[in-house]
Amino acid sequence: QVQLVESGGGLVQPGGSLRLSCVISGFTNNNVAVNWYRQAPPKEREMVAAISSTASIINYADSVKGRFAISRDNAKNTVYLQMNSLKPEDTAVYYCNVRYDDMTFWGEGALVTVSS
Repeated sequence: QVQLVESGGGLVQPGGSLRLSCVISGFTNNNVAVNWYRQAPPKEREMVAAISSTASIINYADSVKGRFAISRDNAKNTVYLQMNSLKPEDTAVYYCNVRYDDMTFWGEGALVTVSS
């Protein structure tokens, strides 16, 4: 059974940092490409960062470039999202996402609140 489990969310002041983790399990090979999305109602869910299975390809949304960094530790089946210089508009539920064999998998999400 495929599972994506996020952790690391919380409340942080503007300008602060948080690191989200996504632990991946249940695939034949857990070294899969992973995306981080976020959603702040009533906005649509948007992709903020993506990393290939070997970390050779990394992409960011323009809104987070230079502030967020995605990385992975394949030995731990974990993908990270380091978020720096956080702004109130970064407040959202952050989701780990994998597309594999024409299927889409989501984690439960981690709430990040940026507020003073």
